[in-house]
Amino acid sequence: VQLQASGGGLVQPGGSLRLSCAAAGSILSIATMGWYRQRPGNQRELVATVSIGGGGVNYADSVKGRFTISRGNAKNTVMLQMSGLKPEDTAVYYCHLQQDYSNYWGQGTQVTVSS
Repeated sequence: VQLQASGGGLVQPGGSLRLSCAAAGSILSIATMGWYRQRPGNQRELVATVSIGGGGVNYADSVKGRFTISRGNAKNTVMLQMSGLKPEDTAVYYCHLQQDYSNYWGQGTQVTVSS
């Protein structure tokens, strides 16, 4: 399984960005895909996940109401729409896939929220 992430960049507070992630390889319908982030000086933390088969979603409390995760039109892709961005959202964001007790990570993409 390989994950290819795109998106990210620099945005002003209150702005929006969208991250995309495409998974390639043997992906099961039970897989869960999502995003984690690592802020400077902190451990990697969950941002949001979505079930590939059922579409069920899960969000960190810190992003509820501001971020939306969804499955893409292309198979095995997910998007993270981030709105109302705050400086504390600045982090390296990592695409993640879990299936059959295995974890896969994409390359990180930097999101910087600054005026």
